[in-house]
Amino acid sequence: MASATIAPRKIDKTMLLAPAPGSEDKEMLRQAAMLTRDLHAPNPVMYWGDCFGSAAIGYAALLGAIASGNAWLTAALVLVSILTLYRAALFIHEITHLDHRKLPGFRLAWNIGIGAPLMLPSFLYEGIHAVHHSRAHYGTERDPEYLPLAHMRPWTLPLFTIGAVAMPALMFLRFGILGPLSWVIPPLRRVIVERFSALEVNPAYHRPTPEGDFARRWKVQEAAASAVAVTILATTALGILPLRAFALYCAVVAGVALLNQTRTLVAHLWENDGEQLSLTDQYRDSTNVPAAFPGVLWAPVGLRFHALHHLLPRLPYHSLPEAHRRLSAALPETSAYPQANYGSLGTLLKRLGMASLRRQ
Repeated sequence: MASATIAPRKIDKTMLLAPAPGSEDKEMLRQAAMLTRDLHAPNPVMYWGDCFGSAAIGYAALLGAIASGNAWLTAALVLVSILTLYRAALFIHEITHLDHRKLPGFRLAWNIGIGAPLMLPSFLYEGIHAVHHSRAHYGTERDPEYLPLAHMRPWTLPLFTIGAVAMPALMFLRFGILGPLSWVIPPLRRVIVERFSALEVNPAYHRPTPEGDFARRWKVQEAAASAVAVTILATTALGILPLRAFALYCAVVAGVALLNQTRTLVAHLWENDGEQLSLTDQYRDSTNVPAAFPGVLWAPVGLRFHALHHLLPRLPYHSLPEAHRRLSAALPETSAYPQANYGSLGTLLKRLGMASLRRQ
C-alpha cells in the first residue's frame, strides 16, 4: 500500500526566530523528520534504471568517440560520456548511505559496471563519508572531506580544482602499479591503505586499516580495479589498445573528476575553522541549489540539495526534491532552512572566491 502524502504544515512566522550560531533550529529538525517519513524507501526502478542507463549511454558515447573520425563529433561524444558517466559514478555517494538490504545487489553491480572500469571502487568512499557526516567530526581536522577553503589563500582554489585533471594518472599509479606491489611489500601496503585509499580533500587524514566484511569487500574491489588498470596499461604498451582510445578514456575520467571537483567547491561554504558545529550550523555551512537546470548536470543524483542531504542523510536521492518542496512550504523565512538555498553554481563560486580574496 502506498504511503499517504504528508501535507506540510505552514508555521506562523512568529513561531520561529533565526537561530543563533551554535544553537539548533529545533523546529526545522522536527519538521524535517516529520514531513519526510514516507520518503525513505529507495525506488529500485529509479536506482537501477538511472544508474546503469546513464552508464550505458556513457560507455556507448566513449566507444563512439573512439570510432569517430570527426573532431567535432568526437568532442561532443566525449562531453556526453563525461556527463553521463559522472552521473553514474556519483551513485557511489548513494552506496555509502543505502540500507543494502533494501536494494540487494546494487553495490556489487555498481562496482562491476562502473567502479572497476573507472578505477573508482566504492571502498574509496565507504566509511570515509560516514566520518564527514558525524556531528563530532564535520568540519574539524578529523573530517576527511573538509578543508576551510574560504579561509585559505586564493591560489588554493584553482589548484584544488585543476588538480583533479591528474586523476587518471593517479589512479593508474594507485591501482596499476603501487597497489599490486603493496600486496607483497607490507611497509608499502601500510602507506597505500593510510594515504592512498580514500576520496578525500583533507591531506592530513590517515585512513585506518579496514576490518571484517568491509576488509573482504575492499580486497575484491581493489583486485578488480587493479585488473582493469593493469590491462589498460599493458595493452596500451603492447600496442593492442590504440593510443587514441587510451587518451580518450583518460580524458573522460579526467573530465568526470574535474566536474566533481567543481561541484565539491560549492557543496559547502567551507567557512568552519575546525570547531565542532551544531547540526543546524552544519546545514548552514552546506548548500542547496534548487534550480533543476543546469543543476542536474553539474550536481546530479540529488547533490544539488547537499544541505538538505546533511539534514536527512538517509533520504534517497530521488526523494530530495519532494522533501525540499515540503520543507520550503512548511518553514518560514525566519527559520534556518532558507539560509542554505542559493541561486546558482556561479553565485557560490563567486562567494567562495571573494571569501578567499579577503584572506590575502
